Amino acid sequence: MNQHRDELARAITAEHGKVFSDARGEVDRAIDVVEFACGIPHLLKGGFTDQVSTGIDNWTFRQPLGVVAGITPFNFPVMVPAWMFPVAIAAGNTFILKPSPIDPTPSLMLAELMREAGIPNGVFNVVQGDKEAVDALLDHPDVQAVSFVGSTPIANYVYETGARRGKRVQALGGAKNHLVVMPDADLDKAVDALIGAAYGSAGERCMAISVALLVGDIADEVIAKLGERAKSLAVNDGLVSGVEMGPIVTDAARQRISGYIDTGVAEGASLLVDGRGYRVEGRESGFFLGATLFDHVTPEMRIYREEIFGPVLACLRVANFDEAVRLINAHEFGNGVSLFTRDGNAARVFGRRIQVGMVGVNVPIPVPMAWHGFGGWKKSLFGDTHAYGEEGVRFYTRQKSIMQRWPDSTPKGAEFAMPVAH
Repeated sequence: MNQHRDELARAITAEHGKVFSDARGEVDRAIDVVEFACGIPHLLKGGFTDQVSTGIDNWTFRQPLGVVAGITPFNFPVMVPAWMFPVAIAAGNTFILKPSPIDPTPSLMLAELMREAGIPNGVFNVVQGDKEAVDALLDHPDVQAVSFVGSTPIANYVYETGARRGKRVQALGGAKNHLVVMPDADLDKAVDALIGAAYGSAGERCMAISVALLVGDIADEVIAKLGERAKSLAVNDGLVSGVEMGPIVTDAARQRISGYIDTGVAEGASLLVDGRGYRVEGRESGFFLGATLFDHVTPEMRIYREEIFGPVLACLRVANFDEAVRLINAHEFGNGVSLFTRDGNAARVFGRRIQVGMVGVNVPIPVPMAWHGFGGWKKSLFGDTHAYGEEGVRFYTRQKSIMQRWPDSTPKGAEFAMPVAH
């Protein structure tokens, strides 16, 4: 993967549309998990207790599940599969990847690289397809566990269907990630963060910031800076040098996002920057949208409540820190969140009170490193374990306990009581 980093990145840009530098970063994050998985032995070791009862020793160890599967989305066709297969395979399982049909090439490239690296046939497998392929994996009795990343309705379906069939399931769903700007924050850095996190990858990230909560009297200044930056965003083919945002992944997705912009206007939000109708010279048939910015959004509006998954930033004005926390905690999604402030106590309180799985302080997209694990709360995650890291090791293995005694230390006669520690 290191040797073929740029080829993987170009395939991502060609089929997904994100800019090349972003695609290269995705490959780098995928490689991080591969490197983590190479150091997995210490996470597979068990525990040993000598003499738990007379002549009896007890120990535990972890064993692989067998055949496991991953169902992955279009927006990260290299990184998200790498949240799964390196840990699953290093833990001793065989892995079936069912990637998005929108951008299938990177998955096939990964399979070829695995073969070149010496992975035996049948250990890493790619199955292309859509719902029929998903249902086949959920139904098949040999598939012991399923990992999924995608929208909340499909995550719920995968979780419920897999669980009914006795499978272990982790299903990561949608998001509506907020960034809170406190009055004491460095406003220029907060604006930089919002622009990059809202419009990077055309907003097609489950960790994209789609809501800005502007606290107190700084809203007008922040809005003015955001509007200026959003209007000047460089949008073009992701392989063109200097481009900041590429096209939307499909025309259907572009129309869906445009429909949300229509809805925001109809609901009474102030549309300050309108990305509909954006055209790129020489690429008029491309699926482009410009950056879109709303002000005076309210919690009742659909553009606040629902995941848009596009380059649309909704700004809400709130009176204070407590109101911001209440809004975030009341939202049905709990994937990622960020707070921009200089106040250490506010940051400490925020990290403890907020009901979200991944929290950033002056970090707009707080994606954990490979050894920590990725996952949200509430309707952003169905299941008990997060992806990769130690959580991933636990998901792809199960514990076995052995209690052992040898004949010379075994008392004669039947024993009718449970062995106890003494």
